[in-house]
Amino acid sequence: MKYIDEFNDPALARRLLDEISATATRPWALMEVCGGQTHSIIRHGIDQLLPEQIELIHGPGCPVCVTPLDVIDQALEIASRPDVIFCSFGDMLRVPGSDRDLFRVKGEGGDVRVVYSPLDALELARKNPDRQVVFFAIGFETTAPANAMAAHQARRLGLTNFSLLVSHVRVPPAIEAIMTSPVCRVQGFLAAGHVCSVMGTAEYPALAERFGVPLVVTGFEPLDILEGIRRAVRQLERGEHRVENAYARAVREDGNPAAMRMIEEVFEVTDRNWRGIGRIPSSGWRLTEAFRAYDAEHRFDVGGIRTEEPAECRSGEVLQGLIKPTECGAFGTTCTPRTPLGATMVSSEGACAAYYLYRRMNGPTPQAARATREEMNPVA
Repeated sequence: MKYIDEFNDPALARRLLDEISATATRPWALMEVCGGQTHSIIRHGIDQLLPEQIELIHGPGCPVCVTPLDVIDQALEIASRPDVIFCSFGDMLRVPGSDRDLFRVKGEGGDVRVVYSPLDALELARKNPDRQVVFFAIGFETTAPANAMAAHQARRLGLTNFSLLVSHVRVPPAIEAIMTSPVCRVQGFLAAGHVCSVMGTAEYPALAERFGVPLVVTGFEPLDILEGIRRAVRQLERGEHRVENAYARAVREDGNPAAMRMIEEVFEVTDRNWRGIGRIPSSGWRLTEAFRAYDAEHRFDVGGIRTEEPAECRSGEVLQGLIKPTECGAFGTTCTPRTPLGATMVSSEGACAAYYLYRRMNGPTPQAARATREEMNPVA
């Protein structure tokens, strides 16, 4: 508790806010590239405490939200098969596919299980040699090492009934895609600290230089975020654009070399679709040829699925920071955590979920807030 308390100190927060206000002389738009940061910003009202010149734009930082619809549909197809135990983290179960979600598949008799680690799925494969066990391997650089380890262990153990449905994405190509968009308004980034704890910061200086934007590696507690904003605003006011590490207690320049070696052994860089955004070159990982036997997409031959997003869902614009969740006409009406149109409403790191959970527009009553939290956590 000591460290949580330290990074929630109101007096220090006030001091940082005062410094940001004294520094900012004109409007600046900063994007956080992490759903965890988005939730912290909305939960603590950080965006409302900032001077009016500073706008926080929510980026595509939620791994559940950016998992493309065709991969969701592949998961639904595989999970429906009678010989399969389909394993996933809990927040993927309510993400809508084209016509249903994994909860529906489970209700229809599919063997869908929530696990807390890919190694839990590996253990299920070891104990159920007559069943195929598939783990839904999604996420950014943060989850890739553990999923790579699972494939590595499966090969070491000689398991032939374990595979990964892979949809890993990489942050730096997404930043490049955002900055090359003709409608981009971003002038600086709060880079996700947990991503950099794995990958380091080596890929960021070239982006900062090319696009003339500061990139400040930032943590997740209120003081972390305010310090990231303070540093980014200071750079912008000085006309600077470089990488700063405001999360030094967890991030080193070279990241985690052991984790990176595991990723490079098992995965190779590939183009990836991002839900609501489209295809971004070199923005993902797939299993290398040496580990192709553990690729569920190939094992179950589920490539080439055709999909269609609901027309009224504007989650793609939310993920690109083009609109706030409350600017979508379906927000809180036809789209709620119980009736989601897009993943941003059901993911625990989704921007729409943050606005809904903390009742940003309407002002929550204690009863409403409790009801909403129960609504957001049906698995628990």
